[in-house]
Amino acid sequence: MLLQRLALCSRLKVGKWNASVNACPRLSRAASQAKLPLTRAHGKSFAHRSELKQAKRIVVKLGSAVVTRGDECGLALGRLASIVEQVAVLQNQGREMMIVTSGAVAFGKQRLRHEILLSQSVRQALHSGQNQLKDMTVPVLEARACAAAGQSGLMALYEAMFTQYSTCTAQILVTNLDFHDEQKRRNLNSTLHELLRMNIVPIINTNDAVVPPPEPNSDLQGVNVISIKDNDSLAARLAVEMKADLLIALSDVEGLYDSPPGLDDAKLIDIFYPGDQQSITYGTKSRVGIGGMEAKVKAALWALQGGTSVVIANGTHPKVTGHVITDIVEGKKVGTFFSEVKPAGPTVEQQAEMARHGGRTLAALLPEQRSEVICYLADLLTEKKDEILDANKKDMDLAASTGRLTPPLLKRLSLSSAKLNSLAIGLRQIAVSSQDSVGRVIRRTRVANNLELEQITVPIGVLLVIFESRPDCLPQVSALAIASGNALLLKGGKEAANTNRILHQLTQEALSIHGVRDAVQLVSTREEVEDLCRLDKLIDLIIPRGSSQLVRDIQRAAKGIPVLGHSEGVCHVYVDSDASIDKVIKIVRDSKCDYPAACNAMETLLVHRDLLRSPVFDQIIDMLRVERVKIHAGPRFASYLTFSPSEVKSLRTEYGDLECCIEVVDSMQDAIDHIHKYGSSHTDVIVTENEETAEQFLQQLDSACVFWNASSRFADGYRFGLGAEVGISTARIHARGPVGLEGLLTTKWVLRGDGHTAADFSEQGSMKFLHENIPIAPGLPGQRTSN
Repeated sequence: MLLQRLALCSRLKVGKWNASVNACPRLSRAASQAKLPLTRAHGKSFAHRSELKQAKRIVVKLGSAVVTRGDECGLALGRLASIVEQVAVLQNQGREMMIVTSGAVAFGKQRLRHEILLSQSVRQALHSGQNQLKDMTVPVLEARACAAAGQSGLMALYEAMFTQYSTCTAQILVTNLDFHDEQKRRNLNSTLHELLRMNIVPIINTNDAVVPPPEPNSDLQGVNVISIKDNDSLAARLAVEMKADLLIALSDVEGLYDSPPGLDDAKLIDIFYPGDQQSITYGTKSRVGIGGMEAKVKAALWALQGGTSVVIANGTHPKVTGHVITDIVEGKKVGTFFSEVKPAGPTVEQQAEMARHGGRTLAALLPEQRSEVICYLADLLTEKKDEILDANKKDMDLAASTGRLTPPLLKRLSLSSAKLNSLAIGLRQIAVSSQDSVGRVIRRTRVANNLELEQITVPIGVLLVIFESRPDCLPQVSALAIASGNALLLKGGKEAANTNRILHQLTQEALSIHGVRDAVQLVSTREEVEDLCRLDKLIDLIIPRGSSQLVRDIQRAAKGIPVLGHSEGVCHVYVDSDASIDKVIKIVRDSKCDYPAACNAMETLLVHRDLLRSPVFDQIIDMLRVERVKIHAGPRFASYLTFSPSEVKSLRTEYGDLECCIEVVDSMQDAIDHIHKYGSSHTDVIVTENEETAEQFLQQLDSACVFWNASSRFADGYRFGLGAEVGISTARIHARGPVGLEGLLTTKWVLRGDGHTAADFSEQGSMKFLHENIPIAPGLPGQRTSN
């Protein structure tokens, strides 16, 4: 067997194909290293993007525009190197990778142009006898000759690149006629299987040096027949022949559009179904290559019919080239995914469009009408209580049986009659506050005579709220969105699917009383959160509700969409030397022990140095021990003790449990400096009876919430009287702290004139700026008032 492998690594010839393999540093991989199943039942393509992670055998097709430079003469080496790296990474994961490549003609054109110019320059120099050369023109180069000159260099380049990743390659050249001969087809199939078995990447190309013209009217006539007219059809044919799980076709466009990509209203198609061909208008072909998008779609549908999933994506974009292939295999929303399974409901893009349209209608309603919707939703929460609790019981039973949720998360998932009643009360508070929200005049200025400027409140647009475990978040956030006139996309956790579904149905029922049912959408498709964060043209603001890890993940994944949230809740309580012992015990206990998993729970207790070895400090420690709080010592605190608790690993830790850090500071200013250095700008507290010290603390600390003699657990929208909150923000712009109705509004400027022009105010103009502030008299929101 070893001799057979060595022979194959030196040179392979099958029929009229030429299959050459570079030196193999590693011929095979131990079975224990494989991370994927060795085989998958072929014959049916993947129905969803998320299933692409299971793809074992993958064909990557590189179009001419991907491997060719902008001048069409030579190869784009940077793009090619990144593609090679991704293929090698996937190969080393245990997948079987094949490449169908273009580029031989471009590479050959570069070589032949160089040779011709060099030859001409020598001849002209000899003929003229002068050093100055005349203008030289390069004759039109025949494609077959370019291919013959470029193929060896192209393969040598691939070999050199793959060698950097200890990956072997083999070259195979084919023509359409080879597929018509059954014996040659079997030989090709056998060769490819042997190469894959030996962990070698086959690199396949049409033999453009001898390829005949394509046969007319012989393309796409069934599963067993496809004319090899270009590398798109070749990749599709090979993918089906080799029973590949996935074909990735890289081109110079993002994917398949419903009309030519250059048009303003062209939309990228996320998922394409076989029955959708009539809805596509194709544009012109690429500047290079002979296929074009129509050829790609036909080849993709042919491969899909043969059981191979297909994704068409951009392989030339400099920001994504380095991970486009791996992103596709990871199931991310990249390019156009071809699927035979059409979902019953709308796509998330369609839902976002529906929400935006419904949100604009919602914003145009009278404040009383939006209030009616929220009150009706509050009534439904109590009227349909039994249905909601039944759905919640299904989620609770499923969560308990799987054992995936921790006790705190199970508590968040659970609903009760008391919770629903409390929700209804909060919603009615929001309904009252919504009366003067949208369209409220904040400022009015007389710029000049008969020229008035107003700044008024308006909705932000389309909100995406992603929340975990807590189904009660759905009606709260929905009510805030309705009150502020915002459209809403909701993405809840799978663990609350049944509860979220019934709550969303009730929300849409309430919205229906004024014909704005579509303004609130629940994303129930198999969309990954990271994919939702890429919809920057459809979503205006992302609000995560969940763990700090969820918030951090979304902040990293958001592509051009602002995120309102806090990545961590490292909250501090500073006990000053003038603190009251009774207040200290109550505040520290509540801040740490009431709900330790909350983002507003205390994580670090700062103690003034003078309180060490005092009864106050002893009582604090005794209380924490009774409450079973695990104590970690800060560096300075540990230095004061002979036997101390475990020293803290980091002063920026968010424990989220019955644990906290204790650190010693010399003064109130030291406490502020410590919080600024290690805190997360969420919520910080001072406990003191010294009013001057407290005021300095409140003024100098720049956290979103700063409290004096009050528990950190007060940092909550309901406790602030906001009715509810969409989250807590630690950002420095827009809303900070618990974000309620006001935090979901922005402003716009409205100018009312009487034929004014900017020229009226130039040096030669007849008008002057007045800039007089006009008092805003009481009136309905957005209504012009008499002055």
